[in-house]
Amino acid sequence: MPDGEIKNIIFFIGDGMGIAQITAGRIYKYGANGRLHVERMPVTGIVHTNSSDNLITDSAAGATALASGVKTKNGMIGMNPDSVAMTTILELAQTAGKSTGLVATSSITHATPACFASHVDYRKKEPEIADQLVQSGVDVLLGAGKSFFVPKDSAESRREDERNLLVEAQQAGYSVVQTREALAVINSGKVLGLFADVSLKNERPEPTLKELTEKSLELLSKNNKGFFLMVEGSQIDWGAHDNNQEYTVREMLSFDEAVEAGIQFAMKDKHTLVVVTADHETGGLTIEGGSFTGGELKTDWTTGGHTGVPVPIFAFGPSAAKFSGVYDNTAIPQIFAKIWNFSDFPSVKK
Repeated sequence: MPDGEIKNIIFFIGDGMGIAQITAGRIYKYGANGRLHVERMPVTGIVHTNSSDNLITDSAAGATALASGVKTKNGMIGMNPDSVAMTTILELAQTAGKSTGLVATSSITHATPACFASHVDYRKKEPEIADQLVQSGVDVLLGAGKSFFVPKDSAESRREDERNLLVEAQQAGYSVVQTREALAVINSGKVLGLFADVSLKNERPEPTLKELTEKSLELLSKNNKGFFLMVEGSQIDWGAHDNNQEYTVREMLSFDEAVEAGIQFAMKDKHTLVVVTADHETGGLTIEGGSFTGGELKTDWTTGGHTGVPVPIFAFGPSAAKFSGVYDNTAIPQIFAKIWNFSDFPSVKK
C-alpha cells in the first residue's frame, strides 16, 4: 500500500508475545505451513524492550515506553524515572481532535492500558488509575476491572473509599455497559464497558477481544478527524507466566482474531495504519515438537517471568515501512508522533 494521509492508528499490543508464542499459535491452529493474520502483515521489525535500569522490563515500564516514548523504571505508569508525568501519544491524539480508545482483556486499569491515559508512580494503584481514566476523556474504554470502579461496600470492590466511578463516568458523559448485549446497542458517544470484576474469561457471555475491537472501530471511526486505538491481548502474558501451553495458545489466537479485524478495517479505509508488537516476552517459550499439520504441540519454558529477548513488530497500511528494522520500543510512539506531525514528543505532561 503506498504512503498516504494517515487519519487513524490501531496499535495492538500482545502482552508477553514473543516469536515463540506466535509460532505456537500458528502451528497449533494451522500446522507448519499456515500463517496467522499477524504473520501476513507486510512489514516486520525487531524491538528491544529493556526498561530504564533493568534488562527485564515489566508491563508498566514497557507500556510507558510504547505510550510516551521514554524509558522508565519497572512499575511506573506514564512517568519518567524521576516520577514526572509524560504526555502519551493518545493524549496528543486527543489534543488534535481525534477520538481515542483503549481495549484490554485484563482490567482496563492494568499496566498496559493504564499507561496510555493515566500517570501514577506504581502500577498497583489501580483505584487511582480508575479515577484518572474516568476523567481522561478517552472515548472508548472496554475491558474488565469493575472492582476498581465500585464503592468499598460492594462485595466485589477493591476500592478503599465510597466513590462510585460508574456513576461518575455517567456524569462525565459515558454510557456504562456491563454485558455484550448492552454494548451491541451503543452506536455513538463515549462508552465505558466493564464486563468482569477483574479480567475477561474465555467462557462467554463476555464479548471476545475481536468483538470489542470491532465495536471500538465502529464508534471511533465516526470522527472525521480520525482516531487512536490501543488493543491489548493481555492474557497471553498470564498463560506464559503459568507456563500453560493451552492458555497461552488460546489467548494468542484470540489476539490474532482481533488483529484480523483491525487489518480488515484498514484495507477498506485506506487511511489507517495498523501496528502490532509486544511489551516483552514472557516464559522463555520454545517449541520442541508437535504435529506438522497442526493440533498438537510440545513446548518448554525457561522461566515463569519475563525475559529480555527482543520482540517482533508488524505493520500494515500507509507508512508501514517506517517500522522495518531493529530499534528501541521508545521509537514506536515517536514514529506515530512524526506521522501525525506532533512536534513536541516525548514531552512532560502539561
